Amino acid sequence: MYSSVITAIVHGICSIPVLVEADVSDGMPMFEMVGFLASEVKESKERVRTALKNSGFRLPPKHITVNFTPANIRKSGSGFDLPVAMAVLVALGELEEQKLKDMLIIGEVGLNGKTQPVAGILPMVSEAKERGITRCMVPKENVREAMLVSGMEVYGADSIKMAVEILRSDEYQPSSGIYNIEETAHTEEILDFADVHGQKLGRRACEVAVSGMHNLLLIGPPGAGKTMLASRISTILPKLTEQEQMELSKIYSVSGMFSKREKLMGARPFRAPHHTITVQGLAGGGIVPKPGEISLAHKGVLFLDELPEFQRNSLEILRQPMEEKKISLVRLNGSYEYPADFMLVAAMNPCKCGYYPDMQKCSCTKSSIERYLGKISKPLLDRIDICSEASALSYRELSRKKEEETSEVIRRRVEAAQEIQRERYRGEEFCYNSQIPAGRIQEFCGLDRRQERNMEQIYQRLGLTARSYHKILKVARTIADMDESNRILDRHLNEAVCYRSMDKKYWEKAGK
Repeated sequence: MYSSVITAIVHGICSIPVLVEADVSDGMPMFEMVGFLASEVKESKERVRTALKNSGFRLPPKHITVNFTPANIRKSGSGFDLPVAMAVLVALGELEEQKLKDMLIIGEVGLNGKTQPVAGILPMVSEAKERGITRCMVPKENVREAMLVSGMEVYGADSIKMAVEILRSDEYQPSSGIYNIEETAHTEEILDFADVHGQKLGRRACEVAVSGMHNLLLIGPPGAGKTMLASRISTILPKLTEQEQMELSKIYSVSGMFSKREKLMGARPFRAPHHTITVQGLAGGGIVPKPGEISLAHKGVLFLDELPEFQRNSLEILRQPMEEKKISLVRLNGSYEYPADFMLVAAMNPCKCGYYPDMQKCSCTKSSIERYLGKISKPLLDRIDICSEASALSYRELSRKKEEETSEVIRRRVEAAQEIQRERYRGEEFCYNSQIPAGRIQEFCGLDRRQERNMEQIYQRLGLTARSYHKILKVARTIADMDESNRILDRHLNEAVCYRSMDKKYWEKAGK
């Protein structure tokens, strides 16, 4: 007898439908599985055989064949156990095939017949709904995650035995999927910009960077407050849209970091990996590919503290995602694409001891400073829109009682600036100034003749590249939006140029 069950696999953060076909016929007793299977899927037949026995279902001495289609896509992951078990039981006549029609089934099974949770439930159930499937069966631990998809009837099974009972009986009522959106409780944030005393330039740089979603580098001596500023950037980011929440939740679901959540992710991520992280940890990958830190920071902040301490090849892997807003991984078993639309925020000391260019305090040699700063390549620096100096605080700045602006006040200004950008770029494929394509710079960041002559001199004096020149114009456009100005004025352009002069002060000065 023939049967088929619908399931799915995760590819990147997307889902690919898979049909599990089972056929039970006379012949030499055998249980074989075909269809371009990874090792963990091949082992599924032994888990299923034993799990069925321990659940009270003995396989007869028949020839059992299980096929996974489409055959040209490699099947990996542990979520095929339950659909294989259900397909075999239907083929044996234990279940009616009509009960499984248009039902998505996903789940891992232990030898005792109990189901185990799997990663990636949200994208699989979400895309199943887009294909017209309205029912799904998942491990009981994954029910809450599956319920985040609106209009989906979700059945949670804690074992093969319970799954069979659900399909045989009408007593079990499904849980209805509810598109539940988590509100970010900004008012309950522990971190706040009000805690940062002094650092007027650093605070301004953070606000400009977030307003246009520009990449930011903070440089200065130890203890100046670079990390303190960076860690509070997430408190002035606007709320996620519904589409962004679902996309971000899918990434965390595939990563196995979404368990026991009852709502979609509502807060923009702030990821701060240690400098010992590997290339794979940043970019993603592995035997079973998973998103890396740059994808986990999607629509949020990737903070790299002590930037020169990171491995150089780890830093260089950031260059392409910073431009393309995605990371493409090519592996033996296929190519995978993960979103990587993040805002890079980095902090660093100017040298090993941290006090360069103050040579009265700095104890480093010229060659040591060159080696330290040389860990940050010119192409990577070119991709950083804003570089701001965090100077050491005086006692008066640190001890004064003046109340600083709160994150809530700054965030309202940021939201106003971003709303101007969304209106300007309505209908375009981008929505922030930092994403303006090079071919349309003149359209959105045009200068008058006098400003162009000034920029020509600045271009020669600072030794800018085409990319860094475009970065200046994009930042100037953001500063103009913060002032609600239709045109880029001289003061906007001058401030943007100042944010590109730090490499002249540190990198070029150290090389002389």
